[in-house]
Amino acid sequence: MKYSIGEFASILGVTADTLRLYEKHDIVRPMKDQHNNYRYFSDLDARNLLSSRWYRSMQIPLQDVAGLINDAPAEQVIQSIAGARQQLEEEIKRSVMLLDKINEIHAELGRIGEALYACRIREVPGMYRIQQTDKNQLLQKECLKRTVQAWMELLPFTFYSFRIENPESVLGTEELEYSWGLALLETDQRKLEVGVNESMEYIGPSTCISAVIASAYEKELGRESFQFMLDFAGAEGLAITGDIRGKILFTERMSRGNQTYLEIDIPLENNFT
Repeated sequence: MKYSIGEFASILGVTADTLRLYEKHDIVRPMKDQHNNYRYFSDLDARNLLSSRWYRSMQIPLQDVAGLINDAPAEQVIQSIAGARQQLEEEIKRSVMLLDKINEIHAELGRIGEALYACRIREVPGMYRIQQTDKNQLLQKECLKRTVQAWMELLPFTFYSFRIENPESVLGTEELEYSWGLALLETDQRKLEVGVNESMEYIGPSTCISAVIASAYEKELGRESFQFMLDFAGAEGLAITGDIRGKILFTERMSRGNQTYLEIDIPLENNFT
């Protein structure tokens, strides 16, 4: 039998646009009536369409499906399905990792209340980092662009971090030397199998005084923001060593003003008591 495009679409549960797309890929081949220019589909078209939808249900690209419908030995069909299986396995793996990261972020934000301006000593994991600013001014370095673009695709595994260099200046009165940039935990770098290059700096794991602060959105990072942590170290007789690090947790936006919650980690000497 032959069917008009409307009849054929209705019988098979697809849209006319889908039929046109499949016709474009030579999966269905309607016959054209020379008298009225109408296109009519056949029962064989129905078989090809249903077969192609079966392949598409396994997320095989339409272009590949066209090849399987028109000219494909059994080995090619099996290979295509194996490829679809591998891609799905990779997507599931990434989704599971993403769910774990979201759970981690949710739990971290849920502890902000108890961590706000409260010092605690904890083990901070190592991380890789890209320096993107000098203080708050963006750096324009060609060597960074490719890595930045790749790391933007890794969000939320990557996060915006800061680093305060020269710990001696922290205890003094001179202006702080700090920078901002994307960072990636060493554990996530291994899980995601992210390559390391010369544009990245590595900050090793360390024992730190850790706390969360709330800062005005436009405010620059200053010593007064974490002075209470330095006071805590002094009162406990703890020696500070290495660069201070931290990250943006999130920004709260309200009509009365915006404020950013920052985690600050101040490294300590390993022999503290």
